[in-house]
Amino acid sequence: MTRNKIYIVLIAAVFITFTVVFDTFPRSTYSELEKRELASFPEFSFEKLFDGSFTRDVSSWFSDSEPFRDDLMSCSMQIKDLIRLTMSEDNVTFHASTDAPAAVQETETDKDAIANRNVDEYHNELTANENAKIANAGIIVVGTGDKVRALMAYGGGSKGGVSYAGAANKYKETFGNKVNVYCMVIPTAAEYYCPEKARKCTNSQQATINNIHAHLRPDVKAVDIYTILGEHAAEDIYLRTDHHWAPLGAYYAAYKFAKVAGVPFRDLKHYDRKVVRNYVGSMYGYSKDASLKNAPEDFVYYVPRGVQYTTTYINYTINSHYQVTGEQKPQKSIYFFKYRDGHSGAYCTFMGGDTKITQVRTSTKNGRRVMILKDSFGNAIPGYLFFSFEEIHVVDARYFTKNMVDYVRENKITDILFANNIFNAYSGAVCKKYVHYLTQKHGAMAPKDEVKDEHAHAAHERKDTVAHHASHKKPEPAVDNVSEEAEKREEE
Repeated sequence: MTRNKIYIVLIAAVFITFTVVFDTFPRSTYSELEKRELASFPEFSFEKLFDGSFTRDVSSWFSDSEPFRDDLMSCSMQIKDLIRLTMSEDNVTFHASTDAPAAVQETETDKDAIANRNVDEYHNELTANENAKIANAGIIVVGTGDKVRALMAYGGGSKGGVSYAGAANKYKETFGNKVNVYCMVIPTAAEYYCPEKARKCTNSQQATINNIHAHLRPDVKAVDIYTILGEHAAEDIYLRTDHHWAPLGAYYAAYKFAKVAGVPFRDLKHYDRKVVRNYVGSMYGYSKDASLKNAPEDFVYYVPRGVQYTTTYINYTINSHYQVTGEQKPQKSIYFFKYRDGHSGAYCTFMGGDTKITQVRTSTKNGRRVMILKDSFGNAIPGYLFFSFEEIHVVDARYFTKNMVDYVRENKITDILFANNIFNAYSGAVCKKYVHYLTQKHGAMAPKDEVKDEHAHAAHERKDTVAHHASHKKPEPAVDNVSEEAEKREEE
């Protein structure tokens, strides 16, 4: 009987503790693990009360904003890792947009024009024999110890990406011979590091890239970075704990772009190497696999020297639905933001995030002015082009309220580069936005239905992909301190 009383007292104590904690302690508002804002308490209305949505939203808020949410999730991850709780390979989420249009028919002339645009298949000789497990959300976790790597399964098909080629074609048709247009598709790490045992969990990105290249106009220049990344796959070209590539991967991509564009390019001897140590990126939160937290990596980036540049930002204000609600006046600032060791937002080193137009003016005087139309993968590219272009303009796929034709004319843009990761290149919604920018009125806001689509896409990119991304959350990342050397160089 005494033993039963002790058991009842212990259960009651646990119940009371959880009741006090979950009902009285401050609620969590942001999850560092999941890289997202947590649910807020819903606004009350009698209409919502009567149709049941208010109580449903309260329930969602209560479960989503629990006190110590990240601590409890970390504890759960550690327990799962200790008992080796691994999902089966059948539980895989394929990450690709479902709105990609069907492939269009190409003519014999088109086939001749793009015959040399196909990229060769990459054969993985680095991690082909590694063990792999499928973690939360279909994330493929490869290897063990300090070499563990998380990969995002790709579900796109060989006939996808036509709308991405269509967007590049439309820009070339609009601007004609006055502007060079380039199409770059950025592969993700799964293409280079997926073991043979898990290969059936992810589709070929090479096939999609070849399909995109096949549908480009002959006068749109394909930038094949698939091949050069494969040649350097043994180097740290992708982050192990984040869904983004590493700055070194962007360096090789920038080199290939500069070569295709016919502009000067400087190798890494002209850059200062900077390091943020003990970095753990977005894939820890996506996969909920503790092995990633236990294997932090160095986030290495490169700051150019021997070239002067000034950076101007046109910052947007964004609401909770990722809709642009305002535009600030141009402000000069630094290009490279510095983060402390261990900071999960280190990928925001470049330009501090996405919700802005970036304009970099350099001391390179060759009359070439490039505009980069990008997602967050593209953030790492511009810093390698300060020796290559007189001006660099950076526009994010989600945030642009001007008329593109007017912007290109007023800023005398000579080159336009589409630089997006393969998930966004596969997405018809993203490409539709690019085309819409050509005709939208200056300062126009996106229609509500498009806002919802973009919000859903941003969530998809953060949670499933892709995408962010620490740089995808609405608030600007907290910067611990500014690189004095970089700031001084930019002021020059």
